[in-house]
Amino acid sequence: MTIKDLARLSGYSLGTVSRVLNNQPNVSEKARETIMAIVKEAGFELNSNAKNLKQQRSNSIVVIVKGRANELFAQLVEQIQARVAETDYPLILHYIDEDENEVHCALQLCREKKPVGILFLGGTSENFLADFGEIQVPAVLVTNTAASLGFANLSSVSTDDVAAARSAISYLMEQGHREIAVIGGDCTVSEISHLRYEGCIRAIRRDSETALRSYETTRFSLQGGYASMERVLDTCGTQVTAVFAMADVLAIGAIRCICDHGLRVPEDISVVGFDGLPVGQFYMPKLTTVRQQTDEMASACVRILLDAIDGAPSRHLTVPYVLTIYESVKQVETLK
Repeated sequence: MTIKDLARLSGYSLGTVSRVLNNQPNVSEKARETIMAIVKEAGFELNSNAKNLKQQRSNSIVVIVKGRANELFAQLVEQIQARVAETDYPLILHYIDEDENEVHCALQLCREKKPVGILFLGGTSENFLADFGEIQVPAVLVTNTAASLGFANLSSVSTDDVAAARSAISYLMEQGHREIAVIGGDCTVSEISHLRYEGCIRAIRRDSETALRSYETTRFSLQGGYASMERVLDTCGTQVTAVFAMADVLAIGAIRCICDHGLRVPEDISVVGFDGLPVGQFYMPKLTTVRQQTDEMASACVRILLDAIDGAPSRHLTVPYVLTIYESVKQVETLK
């Protein structure tokens, strides 16, 4: 920041700003208080000649978690904490709602906390394109790719959501399912939902006999999965033989709803989830799901951020997914 920036922010002339910074007379108390308040709020200190200002940074790393009830992010946070604990950097966790703007939040935290780096758990490209240019510290976007955004200080660690969702639908089709419903987020708000929906459509287009009978949008929660499955049953009944849920919490909520309606999984309706949460292996039936490798994602995002803090260029890493097949999908016969 220069005195020109300070003049612009305060509304005073360069001469007035210069006299305040150099503690000279002939300046009103109001001007002095206004200018120094901006200096203090922004966390800047004067250099020896007061022509430039130097920002004082803490030694902390900020983690912005988008979604207060996201079980995948809870798992990632625990693993990230363990890895950062091995360094000298203190960790600051900040949770926001899944509909909030993560970049606006980061800008505010940069002003208040002065971190040396930021980890974003979840994000939307539009938010980054609009405002990330104002962030000067290294950052890593986790679970979403930032490869096409073009910011030199923004890296990413993600799964190929399109390919992963396509593999889930393709597996259902291989098991004979031709009437499929999908439960996920609002594609106009959730970029991950948009990508996973695109994967579903690409798989279904490969077979003219397969139909997407319903796409129900909701928040990523157990309650959202339950309510969405009720809408599927109200609309389609048991015409739908399989459901792909874009998160394991949605899948578990959907299974509970199916059972409460006197139906069975997978005998009446098969269910596939996404994330690979440990709870899915202890559910009844064990949940077939697309597993994201959170341990590798956590290790990679911390390593990439630490390297960037030390001056390394940005990187964009895609972590492989695994379709784990358990008990929640039944093979059905198809009529030819």
